[in-house]
Amino acid sequence: MTKAHHQSPRRQPPEPKTLGRTLLATGAAAIGLGGALLTLFLSTRKSNPAEHAAPDLAPGKPHPGAADRAPAAFRPDPTAVPTKAEYDSLRPATGAASFPDRHDAASRNTPVG
Repeated sequence: MTKAHHQSPRRQPPEPKTLGRTLLATGAAAIGLGGALLTLFLSTRKSNPAEHAAPDLAPGKPHPGAADRAPAAFRPDPTAVPTKAEYDSLRPATGAASFPDRHDAASRNTPVG
């Protein structure tokens, strides 16, 4: 009786690892979709009614005259009463002026010697 020769089944080669590629593709798609949504959002955004066209400051163009006024949204209210914080921020700066110490060699632009 002959012994039956037992052969082991052939091993299948391991499947390529594609998780990294899948994650990269998913990330690229998400970035693309986000960019498209941002573009759509910015293009459909309503403009601010206080915005106006910027003046053309080319040398040959006429400059605004005394009769030309800023849009109403940019004009200050002459009847507005300033708040305490606004009032304090408009006060002149008072106090002793600080001068560098004349004996301090680092404060002079002359070489030490």
